[in-house]
Amino acid sequence: MNENISIIGVPMDLGQCRRGVDMGPSAIRYAGVIERLEQLKYDIDDLGDISISRPDRKQREQKNKLRNLPQVAEANEELGKMVDEEIKKQRFPLILGGDHSIAIGSLAGISKHYENLGVIWYDAHGDLNSDKTSPSGNIHGMPLAANLGVGIERLTHILGYSPKIKPENVVIIGARCLDPGEKDYIRDLGIKVYTMHEIDLMGLPKVMAETIDYLEARTDGLHLSLDLDGLDPSEAPGVGTPVIGGLTYRESHLAMEMLAESNLLTSAEFVEVNPILDDKNKTASVAVGLIGSLFGEKLK
Repeated sequence: MNENISIIGVPMDLGQCRRGVDMGPSAIRYAGVIERLEQLKYDIDDLGDISISRPDRKQREQKNKLRNLPQVAEANEELGKMVDEEIKKQRFPLILGGDHSIAIGSLAGISKHYENLGVIWYDAHGDLNSDKTSPSGNIHGMPLAANLGVGIERLTHILGYSPKIKPENVVIIGARCLDPGEKDYIRDLGIKVYTMHEIDLMGLPKVMAETIDYLEARTDGLHLSLDLDGLDPSEAPGVGTPVIGGLTYRESHLAMEMLAESNLLTSAEFVEVNPILDDKNKTASVAVGLIGSLFGEKLK
């Protein structure tokens, strides 16, 4: 694992309609992410938070198909440029959200540096909607589709190119809430998905082993996009779209430990921590614990 980590906070709450997730980066920092990584002997450069412009009253009153599209696109352009610059410096980008729409910018900056970037999408949701299939217009349900080149150009062509990733290089883990359009898209493109059904049947160790083997054989870099709602709400209550029946805290630590042992990871993001909905910053603390495991923290 790259020992030089650049932390980028993205206080984005415009990809959905519940306030509070913009405080996610601050909550994760408050829970001790920098201190945790420094104890593991990593060189940390905290770049602070990117600036998020707010829609004015007139824009809020407009009935657009996609919620806050101009502001979300603008923030993702800025994020993509920052991530690109950190990779050029040979630093590991660790992005803290913010809602999951920020993955559009993350992958725009990362994928420029790889021919076949692999992505593990650790999430209760597929995030494979577009302007044509989304029931809500919330862009945080669209980032994986946008990175695959599906959707409106303002989102698919962040940093001027599309697609960012290939469907055969994506593995979704923990899915248990998929919209009809997303199910069709998964079937049509043959995207590899381990739903909670498969995880219950197979066990997470086998799921992770298969995922790592599958991606190692076909990719030249690996990005982890972890939505805290991938965990069960009893473990991570401070998320905007909780879905019961999710992954446990211990299963998620094991997943991170196995990724650390694979030595394949080249970038990561942790998103959807919402302190307003949380219990004493529990979800941010869970995120920090998972980050520790991801970067090689062990009991002995």
